Amino acid sequence: MRIKNSFLSFLILSVFLMSPLAAPNRARNVILFLGDAGGIPVLNAAAACQGAPQSLFIQKMPHIGLSDTSSASSWVTDSAAGMTAIVTGEKTHNGVISQSDAAVRGRQDGRILKTILEYAEERGLSTGVITNDKVNGATPAACYAHSNDRKKLGEIFAQLRKPPFGDGLDLLIGPGKTAIAEADAAAGGGVEADLRRMGYAVLGSAADLTPETRRALVLLENGDFDLARAVEVSRKILSRNPKGYLLVVECDLHTDELKKGLDRTLLLDSIVEQTARSAGRDTLVLFTADHSFDTRLKAGAKGSPLLPGEAPATGTAATAARPAIRVDDGHTGEEVLVAAQGPGAENVRGFFPNTQIFRILMTALGWEPSRAARAEGK
Repeated sequence: MRIKNSFLSFLILSVFLMSPLAAPNRARNVILFLGDAGGIPVLNAAAACQGAPQSLFIQKMPHIGLSDTSSASSWVTDSAAGMTAIVTGEKTHNGVISQSDAAVRGRQDGRILKTILEYAEERGLSTGVITNDKVNGATPAACYAHSNDRKKLGEIFAQLRKPPFGDGLDLLIGPGKTAIAEADAAAGGGVEADLRRMGYAVLGSAADLTPETRRALVLLENGDFDLARAVEVSRKILSRNPKGYLLVVECDLHTDELKKGLDRTLLLDSIVEQTARSAGRDTLVLFTADHSFDTRLKAGAKGSPLLPGEAPATGTAATAARPAIRVDDGHTGEEVLVAAQGPGAENVRGFFPNTQIFRILMTALGWEPSRAARAEGK
């Protein structure tokens, strides 16, 4: 009888450990994928180009919601205000980078808003930002810098060497090498040399990044690098930290160049899928967009090409007299998709403001925002 009871207890414990209820309550790691301009219309068009509605992995993630994207003063946000809301939990004005809405663009600073990456650095986690846009562009800059104007590119880049909270990013990967050198020189120069003294490897190719790298700034000439490999290697580097990591991956999905934008959408979707399938149960994987873009699927027959210049599928003919996908070159203000899996993903549901994404990430990590951390802007 004692043996039978022991076996039964072992069986119950084994089932419990294997069940979803045994998943960790808090995330050890967070990976935030940001599709810049990747609103629902762009996702919808990319899925249609792939041949089937709702065929993206992102559209099938287990927890989804819809996020408002307005800024503090405009219905339609830019990337600076949009990303600031996501990483700080506070809305600000268009053009402002992680400062409060007391800022006046280009003229007056607002309060410094601590970003979730700076919270992570203070707590000893490793952090990284990867982008195929400029590394000092509005979206990545909102993760590590604080400025009253997104156009102050030299000033933004220089903040890498003296972060107001924590000891700075461990990895920053992306293009803009020539423009950054010019902006750095105009702002006084010396940032790369200072970063080397701080222990960073300053690299000129993403291929030079290896799992053994400790801290690195990878400056590229353009965004045409292997984003999937950069994400994979960065995860290996950051995961060496037993306390965990926070990684932000931005992919530019603007469809003013329609095919390029939709191709990148499919690329990012595949990277999110690969990451979500290989991430451990202690990792929150979340996708969202900072804003939407005026792209609309207006026509087209299933099985026929949607983009100009595409060869028709076997047995079909291209019959559209006008483009099936219409693009107006501009941001739009409708809600964007938020999709997630992992610890804390259950809080992604319904309609909510973009500032709620910050709270979802903080809650997943078991952290509370600190009022004392919101220092006055300089």
